[in-house]
Amino acid sequence: MHSFGYRANALLTFALTILAFMCAIASFSDNFSNQTPSAQIQILNINWFQEEPHGNDEVSLTLNITADLQSLFTWNTKQVFAFVAAEYKTSKNSLNQVSLWDAIIPEKEHAKFWIQISNKYPFIDKGHNLRGKDFNLTLHWHVMPKTGKMLADKIVMSGYRLPDAYR
Repeated sequence: MHSFGYRANALLTFALTILAFMCAIASFSDNFSNQTPSAQIQILNINWFQEEPHGNDEVSLTLNITADLQSLFTWNTKQVFAFVAAEYKTSKNSLNQVSLWDAIIPEKEHAKFWIQISNKYPFIDKGHNLRGKDFNLTLHWHVMPKTGKMLADKIVMSGYRLPDAYR
């Protein structure tokens, strides 16, 4: 006859195999969801655009962010991390990203929102590269599932320009 330890080991191995199989199916099922998020960002005001005492450019913006990220939520979604970044090019770097705002969205009910805020984090460039600079505002999101791999995507909104002179 088999001992108690042998039977417990067999039962635990079988249960963990079934659990791993169910997690794999849950993760695979996310590939079939139709994700159609939408977003719009407006710059309502440039609060200030100045040169800091140690020579860096700093900008404060008032943003109007409207987004519908509800389609990112499935039964396997734990939460969504979203952030807005200003993206621009300089002679030294082909891509500079500065995070302006972020949020953790825990539920589908909170994934459709409209907020008007000043940038949560400072928009600072090392040097004098922001005067007259064209830039994009990009809404990035990371879908954090209960099981499976994390998915990331973005919506790029272009056509923004900073003033040629400090204010």
